[in-house]
Amino acid sequence: MSLENKKIRVLIVDDSAVVRQTMSSILQTDPDIEVMGTAGDPYIAAKRIQMEVPDVITLDVEMPRMDGITFLRKIMTQHPIPVLIISSLTEEGSQTALKALEYGAVDVIAKPRMDTKEFIEESRIRLIDAVKTASRAKLFPKRSVLRVEPKLSADAVIPKAPTLSMIKTTDVVVAVGASTGGTEALRVFLEALPADCPGVVIVQHMPENFTRSFANRLNDLCTINVKEAQNGDAVIPGHALIAPGNKHMLLKRSGAKYYVEVKEGPLVNRHRPSVDVLFRSTARYAGANAIGIIMTGMGDDGAKGLLEMREAGAKTAAQNEETCVVYGMPKEAVKLGAADQVLPLEKLAQFAVKPF
Repeated sequence: MSLENKKIRVLIVDDSAVVRQTMSSILQTDPDIEVMGTAGDPYIAAKRIQMEVPDVITLDVEMPRMDGITFLRKIMTQHPIPVLIISSLTEEGSQTALKALEYGAVDVIAKPRMDTKEFIEESRIRLIDAVKTASRAKLFPKRSVLRVEPKLSADAVIPKAPTLSMIKTTDVVVAVGASTGGTEALRVFLEALPADCPGVVIVQHMPENFTRSFANRLNDLCTINVKEAQNGDAVIPGHALIAPGNKHMLLKRSGAKYYVEVKEGPLVNRHRPSVDVLFRSTARYAGANAIGIIMTGMGDDGAKGLLEMREAGAKTAAQNEETCVVYGMPKEAVKLGAADQVLPLEKLAQFAVKPF
């Protein structure tokens, strides 16, 4: 078998036999993925890795004998392998998962939900996409373009329409989109923003509950105020709103004031929240009063929306390849001509305050 046709070999590590079986069944529906084995705890996983090194490990964080965080740290220091954290939707679980990202995990997703047909299909799409993304993360071998599921565009949530803000005002809004690698990229970006920066609205692909813990963590680290967005929250200078996991977030305008709408809706570009949804609404309601930034992440969510923002008069930037964990979303935006500037991560905060 040639390298181009080689399947992504996945090792599933979880103490629940039901979860191991469920995830195996989901992953094996994709022809590009092969489940090379499962393990009930890190000790069994370590022995399996000694026999055959997987391309991606899915790892639970709460297990007997050795917790997932300890195992992750050992992997990253002894034999780095792309690790995808699979966590339950709890406050404690989300905080642990965020720590795992700091220790080198590629991404974190919620354990598959099997309660309805809709959730089963969404869990399948998210898990398969996450595994494929992890296999392409920087510092690991890149693979050929993989088959993907059909996806909806931002039209499913907000139809494209002429911008409603063609005239410059004193209020500027910064709209940011990120995915894989974005948790650390956003930390660097937000920590560098001054207290009087324009209002910031952010979509980071994360599960529900995780975004609340993520926002709270950033609020403790940053000069500006950071919170998980609630429906109707005002967008004001010195504040950043992060879209809640599993909800779309749109920018809206009432007179000269901006606020966010948080709403249900289908997966857009296989994501909820979707960057394209945020960017399209920003193009419509902020127009030339906006600044758009697209950061590290797999796929193309946000690329078309950033182009719509630029066409509406906004200043736009994409994170450069050298500083991205996965140069997917920014690359697609650059290919579309959506970015005025292609900048390293450390210069994006300066761009947000004073575009050049």
